Amino acid sequence: MEVASPQTFERDASLAWGFYGHRLNLYRHIQPHKGFAILKAWTLAKPMPGWVYTSNVDGQFQKEGFDGNSIHECHGSLHHLQCSRRGCSDIWSADCFDPQVDEEACRLRNDLVRCPTCGQLARPNVLMFSDWGWIGKRSYAQRNREVAWLAEMAQHRARIAVIELGAGTTIPSVRHFSQRLISDLDARLVRINVRESEVPSSRDVGLGMGAMAALRTIALKLH
Repeated sequence: MEVASPQTFERDASLAWGFYGHRLNLYRHIQPHKGFAILKAWTLAKPMPGWVYTSNVDGQFQKEGFDGNSIHECHGSLHHLQCSRRGCSDIWSADCFDPQVDEEACRLRNDLVRCPTCGQLARPNVLMFSDWGWIGKRSYAQRNREVAWLAEMAQHRARIAVIELGAGTTIPSVRHFSQRLISDLDARLVRINVRESEVPSSRDVGLGMGAMAALRTIALKLH
């Protein structure tokens, strides 16, 4: 999507923040659907800690109460900001920013948010299309915790079930993570995807359903 790019922030920051500011407001007010609670209950019921790997930038897992130290947001988070100037590596919470958006024009109505260190334009700390300016250190720290979790699972020879929700092949970040767990830790996969539910082997399960409907169906079968 053309507007979801760092080039739009350089060319027309009011338009870019109109798009991302609208999304930020939505994410702040929306509540996680019941599927998140089901996933959380399954995680807490197991003796070994679970892990969340997500390409979503909406912070819904944290809002549901998942441990923030057990989440890897591989594309960053819209709830965090970064400086747009190359060489400035600041990342900070977006709580300080209240975007007022003209939704019809997709434009920010209030002042642009600025980096508290250098005063340059701030942008979301999310990985956009054709993005060479994303500051990934927050996500990299999550990745380091993920590596430690994977090592712990391997040490205890844990039996891992991967529940993959809505992850397609166009941007296959989540699918690559699932495949890595299958290859490295002999994990089993439950792939929930309305259009692309095929699974790599007969040991895995593919469900051509929406996420919440599938999770509710599985939960009923487990009782």
